[in-house]
Amino acid sequence: MDKNKTRKDILDDDMMDDALYDDDFGGGNKKGWVPVVFALLLIIMVGGVAVGMKLYDKYSYSKETMDLAQYYNITQEWQTALVVNDEVAEEQAVLRDGNYYLPLTFVQERLNDKFYYDRHEKLLLFTTPTELYEIPVDSASYSIAGTQQQNDKIIWILQDEIPYVEIEFVAKYSDFLSQIYEAPARIQIYLEGEMKQAAMIKKDTAVRYQGGIKSDILKEISKGDKVFVLEQMETWSKVKTQDSVIGYVENKRLEEIPEEEILMPGTYVAPVYTSVTRAYPINLAWHQVTNAVANSGIDGMLANTKGINTISPTWFFLNDNYGNFTSIADQSYVDNMHARGIEVWALIDNFTNEVDIAQILSTTTNRKTLINNLVQTTLAYDIDGINVDFEQVPSEAGADYVQFLRELSIPCRQNGIVLSVDNYVPTEYTAHYGRAEQGEVVDYFIIMGYDEHYSGSSQAGSVASYEYVKAGIENTIKDVPATKVINAIPFYTRLWKIADGVSSEALSMSAAENVLAQYGVTATWDEETSQNFAEFEADGAKYQIWLEDMQSISAKLNLMSGYGLAGVAAWKLGLEKAEIWNAIGDYLSVSQINAQTVENQPSEEIPQTQIIETD
Repeated sequence: MDKNKTRKDILDDDMMDDALYDDDFGGGNKKGWVPVVFALLLIIMVGGVAVGMKLYDKYSYSKETMDLAQYYNITQEWQTALVVNDEVAEEQAVLRDGNYYLPLTFVQERLNDKFYYDRHEKLLLFTTPTELYEIPVDSASYSIAGTQQQNDKIIWILQDEIPYVEIEFVAKYSDFLSQIYEAPARIQIYLEGEMKQAAMIKKDTAVRYQGGIKSDILKEISKGDKVFVLEQMETWSKVKTQDSVIGYVENKRLEEIPEEEILMPGTYVAPVYTSVTRAYPINLAWHQVTNAVANSGIDGMLANTKGINTISPTWFFLNDNYGNFTSIADQSYVDNMHARGIEVWALIDNFTNEVDIAQILSTTTNRKTLINNLVQTTLAYDIDGINVDFEQVPSEAGADYVQFLRELSIPCRQNGIVLSVDNYVPTEYTAHYGRAEQGEVVDYFIIMGYDEHYSGSSQAGSVASYEYVKAGIENTIKDVPATKVINAIPFYTRLWKIADGVSSEALSMSAAENVLAQYGVTATWDEETSQNFAEFEADGAKYQIWLEDMQSISAKLNLMSGYGLAGVAAWKLGLEKAEIWNAIGDYLSVSQINAQTVENQPSEEIPQTQIIETD
């Protein structure tokens, strides 16, 4: 305190301070500062609410739901979702009159490829090793070999011109498990049994469309419910409910429990496709005959051969688009061969006459005509087998071709007729020939292991180089059991002329040697092709030839012996040199010894007709 101030001075100073305070804050009763404080509190509260709302928005669980019909892409009353194993399929089934129908394409691709649809005659066909079911549209009845059978439901329908097959009918002949759920209608299909990781729900929660609390709810599930865990991530797992709703649940809601096994019905027994095969390696030669008179030349053709046990004369030629064919079969020929201990597998082709092979194969009536006539003719002449040589079958007729072979195999199997089929070296553009399906139903699958370069090729090259033959065998036995595979070798070669383009002519082995002798040319061994190769110039042109001879044929046969094949075939009888039969005989001896010891090994190219040129 200032010692010079009086008590009055001190009091006056205090009063001055109070006056200043009142001026700043609203008066001496101090009520003026309350609105300010309130405003500050209100600002704080509003800010807090905003922050809280943001936090709530960030951390709260969405209650939005997704309509399961939308989830399963169901837009029509008849549509039924398909869940295959643990995925919602793009295809949808049909619900009609309380029955469920699966799309035929789905059945063929995923359940049973022996169902076939004749789009021309509106027939559904189902083929077993011994029977052909013929089923009209919208019918509960079907026929087997002309005998009517009855089903308790309509077997198949057309929805928007698309065929669908009743699920229980499919299940009679197929190995799969199906479970049906409603609201919306959906079918769970398991293609095979498996162990699945299961989990128990620890607290009521929701299955969401995606992993995240803001994702839409697909289904509410309760504590104690069981789900299958399909994929586990850091905080969420992809699960499938017991009624096949697939979505996401937080890991903290899951309690792992022991795995659960999905059991297949166990009532389906796959049919066995028995084969009419021989206990010895096949040594087949094709005998090209173009008229009945040519049949009489067979004795001369066989004069210098050794070890042929099967001959395939070109006797049957399709001659219209309805399954009819011309036959030049000869009974004395068959009897002669049988007397020699040689089987006859008569060949039918689609290229001698101009026909529409797609029209023949795609119509049930036409296939029946062809099959019935083939089998009747074969039996009438006591022919041992049928050799199908249908070439340049268009891709759109691939399924029809396979169905033809299925249907033909039934009477062949029943009558002990050997069914063999000629096929190109596998390529991407011949995949529609259905090698795996053929390998199941036919007795022998013959690779035409030649025409690597052919009459229409744009460049000169080998008819059948070593690597070409090797690739043909290996790519075939990926799909066909090696014990059914016969590899065919060429008895011909091509002389290539290069002058203002490339052209060629097919020559027998002897004719090829004569050409080289004529021009004084000596061929030399080419390691890459495993053939003797020659190149020369004459008459203003360059010529090239890759020879088929004893060395090249031996190389191919040695290659073949390592795969445990069913035998060898050759195109064509009469183009070979006599010494070739010694090499073939050696191959057959090795094949006979190894027949029971060589295991099947996993298995590219020219879509054109067999060589019909002669020297």
